[in-house]
Amino acid sequence: MNQKAAAMEIFEFIEIWYNRTRLHSSLGYRTPAQMEQLLKSKPLAA
Repeated sequence: MNQKAAAMEIFEFIEIWYNRTRLHSSLGYRTPAQMEQLLKSKPLAA
């Protein structure tokens, strides 16, 4: 496996599994993907 293929495997692991399934206590036991959606749905403060 070359460096580019390894980087792609790591990226896929993080984006497909880690950010969608792993809960984080610092995020209120939400996944990073859930937190991203929550923050995107809130209006920006002025």
